[in-house]
Amino acid sequence: MDENTFPLYKVDSIVQFLRNNVLDENITKNDITPIPKPEIIQRLYMKILHQVFGFRPEFHGMTPVNENTEYSAILEGVTPIFSVYVCMCQFLPMCHIYDFQLNDIISPKVKRTICILSGIMNFLHFRNLCQGMLAETQQTYKSDVEKLQSLLQNINKAEKKVQELMTIPPEQQAQYEELAAALADLQSQSCHGAQEAEAFSSKITELKTDHAERTQKLNQMKVQVATLKEDIAKLRSQIVEPPEEIKKEKEKMKETVKNVRKSKEKTDVRFVELQIKNQTYNQYKAEIQSVHKLLQDLQSAMDEMYKQQEEIHILDISNEKAKKELKNLFNEESRMKRALHMKQEKIHKQRIKRQKKQEMKDQHVQTIFGEYNQVHQKREDMLNEIQEINSQTQQLKAKMDDLKANCKSETDKAQTMYDHLVTALDDLQTNIMDYIEEKRGEMEKMNAQFNRYLSKL
Repeated sequence: MDENTFPLYKVDSIVQFLRNNVLDENITKNDITPIPKPEIIQRLYMKILHQVFGFRPEFHGMTPVNENTEYSAILEGVTPIFSVYVCMCQFLPMCHIYDFQLNDIISPKVKRTICILSGIMNFLHFRNLCQGMLAETQQTYKSDVEKLQSLLQNINKAEKKVQELMTIPPEQQAQYEELAAALADLQSQSCHGAQEAEAFSSKITELKTDHAERTQKLNQMKVQVATLKEDIAKLRSQIVEPPEEIKKEKEKMKETVKNVRKSKEKTDVRFVELQIKNQTYNQYKAEIQSVHKLLQDLQSAMDEMYKQQEEIHILDISNEKAKKELKNLFNEESRMKRALHMKQEKIHKQRIKRQKKQEMKDQHVQTIFGEYNQVHQKREDMLNEIQEINSQTQQLKAKMDDLKANCKSETDKAQTMYDHLVTALDDLQTNIMDYIEEKRGEMEKMNAQFNRYLSKL
């Protein structure tokens, strides 16, 4: 018990807890300290076992019926102690106490007893807390089960409604297939248009990036041309007659300018084409949006149509139910009429049978009265015979009483004679024993004299 998993309580708190929870108001602090009283501790353990397991204190003194124990009277004082010890060995591991011994019941020590009671107190605190939580869960269990049942019923109803809504009546199957085919065509067209629009948008983005790159290159070329023009102007001011290299460079610059102009024209043409494609993309997009809106309107119209069809279907079902109920009522009315006619016939037959039975009963009653008179006469004869037998039995009882009295007097006489005989035999036996002792003494004296005589010879 060096390392406990529960706190060690003070003796006052233990005593107060035991008084309040174990219903042992007679326990005091002196019963535990300074020297625990074994009887009080045993009784306390019995009440704790009764509270936890429902094992009543008087059961500890009972031995099993199926065991043939010799000298059971010797075990009467030991049986309750061993029973409490066995039950506590099974109970205390729940309290994290694993070293309970028999000395803790027979001759308990203060520290051990306080430690054991602290573990039991900690377990009972935990048990009371769990019982409160269990009571709360039990209170809410019924309501939760009812809610679950109601939710399951609602789910089943919703599933039935969904199944009813999903099922299409046969008269609307063709229209539904036509609308589904039209909707599939529109969806395929819209998907194809969306794919084309995505392709156009991707191409436009590519062309925009290409146009941006080309414009950037053009700006760079313009900057280069401007710088070259400045260099040319500077060189012209420095050189009066341009050499051949400068002419070649000018020609190159002219060619580059032509190439730049051609590329610019190409980019302008490409930009115009892209603008045209962008306009066509916007037109396609507007057409797709209009088609999508038409599809939404068509879907809403179909939903409205489905709702109306469901209402019509519900009304048809209710109408059929009403017709069936009306038919059932007519059938029930005819059945009730037939049953009423059959019951009237049965009542008429039963009346006839009852009259016949009444006549038979009257005859039977007359015969019974005659038999009763005969039985009454026989009863009177039997009573007379019984009275005679009773008088004879009384006479026999009187004779038996006389015989019992005579036997008792004879037995008393025989008992007195037996007592006298026993006393006489006892006296005779004592006299015989005395005579034997006297003769034995005389024989011993004669033996002594004979031995002396032999020694002299």
